[in-house]
Amino acid sequence: MKRYEFLSALGVSAGTVIFAPFLTSCSKNSLTATTNPPGGGGAVDFTVDLTLPANSALMTKGGSLVHGNIIVAFTSAGAYVAVANACTHQGYVLGFSSDDKFHCQNPAAGHGSVFNSNGAVSNGPAVSPLTVYQTTLTGTSLRVFA
Repeated sequence: MKRYEFLSALGVSAGTVIFAPFLTSCSKNSLTATTNPPGGGGAVDFTVDLTLPANSALMTKGGSLVHGNIIVAFTSAGAYVAVANACTHQGYVLGFSSDDKFHCQNPAAGHGSVFNSNGAVSNGPAVSPLTVYQTTLTGTSLRVFA
């Protein structure tokens, strides 16, 4: 092998090692959530104890938490809502904001669908609504179920 062939091959190998993590760090797989219920398989039915520190975000209007593949939020109107934590456009995870909307966390330009608190699409590119789960508050126990 000639010197320039060796250096050329070395440059490609070093570039692959250096830049490979950056090529996958913002990929769909690193941000994806599926619509499977927590624990996998079966029907969605779980209870959130609002007195636990881990669930304290649900005591503040505009707060939210993720339980498995479901995002539960406390709206500014004082209602609890729960939806599948996956954008219906390409499956990226969602975030909940103080404007009572679920925002797709896809970092790519032209993406970033927005959904109302009832799961309806308010801004595309998504065209399908989110899967919405029922919620019932009994004392300090919030039940989320299908």
